[in-house]
Order: sequence, then structure tokens, then C-alpha cells
Amino acid sequence: MTLLESTLLAHGIAHIAGVDEAGRGPCAGPLVVAAVILKNPLDSLWNGIKDSKKLTESRREELFELITKNALSFAIIEIPAAQIDEVGLHRSNLEGMRRAVQALSIRPEYVLTDGYAIAGLDIPTLAVWKGDQVALSVGAASILAKVYRDRIMLEMDLLYPEYGFKNHKGYITAQHSRNLIEFGPCRIHRRSFSNIAALLSQ
Repeated sequence: MTLLESTLLAHGIAHIAGVDEAGRGPCAGPLVVAAVILKNPLDSLWNGIKDSKKLTESRREELFELITKNALSFAIIEIPAAQIDEVGLHRSNLEGMRRAVQALSIRPEYVLTDGYAIAGLDIPTLAVWKGDQVALSVGAASILAKVYRDRIMLEMDLLYPEYGFKNHKGYITAQHSRNLIEFGPCRIHRRSFSNIAALLSQ
């Protein structure tokens, strides 16, 4: 998982930022984008890092603490549902990636992203297919984004317990769909998503 970083390090590029998001698919809640620069990506300290979807919730929490305490720099950007509705999901994602990189306290020399290139950066950038599975820095960013977003959705569950956000985190499930029919969309539902738009049009 460190092949990309190994190649960059071999060419004298030390500050490598990984960027990834969590929350493209849900119909409720924010999109969260994280950027992180790991201190020496080849260090055994990072051996447990992988695509956040392949980790248990408790392991993600452990790695979140490890990364935030030991990374050279990290930044997490939250994009609310209202902004997604206003400008669109893909544009929101790209803007969040750009903002996350710009928010790092250390300027990266190279940026690795998961799947999408970031326009508007004056830093070399490589969009990597399944980047969270093949680039350690992107895997670390995926963990930061996922844990941060899950924590937000647990808070939203306290505000809107009727939707069961603690269970599905805003993704479309049978139970979530039934709750939407019964209670209608709330403030954090994405009105531009087809299932929510259909409910609102009835």
C-alpha cells in the first residue's frame, strides 16, 4: 500500500498529502473531506492503515487517534447538505478537496487523491483509482473523513432520533425510507437527491 509513497520519497518528495472523502452516497448529512500528511509514510507506525471501509468501527476510532496525534498535518472540511443542494455533489466534493489541502499547516509537495483530480491547485496532483486501497496517505485520509462524519451523524441522531441516523449514517436503507415517508425530510436531508425530491414533490 506504500508503493506510490515509496516512489515519491525516492525522488526526494517528503511531504505527501493524501485526500479522501466520506459521505458522497447518503441522502442525509454532510460530505466530509480530509487531507493528511503523514510523517514518513514507510514507518511501521502506520501499518494498520487501510481503506476505512475494510476496518471495524472501533479500529477506525483507534487509527483516527493515532493519525491525528502523529501526522505532520491534517485538515478536515465539512460541507453541509444545503451547500450540496446548492452547487451539486461533485462540485462540492472537489471544492472540499481543494479547501482541505489548502487548510494543511504544511504545504504538500505532492497530492494523492482518491479517484478525482483537484483543479485549481499549484501543486502536483495524482488522482488514483481506488486510492484509499493503494496509497497509505489516502487510506489515512479516508479514516479521518469516515470517523469524523460518523461522529457528526451520531450527534444528528440525538437531534433527530426518529430517523435512526446512528444506524445508517444517512444512507438509504429500508428503515430510513420508511422513516422518511412517516416523518418527511428534516434539515440535514439533501433535497437535491432523487428520493428526497420525490417526497417533497408529493
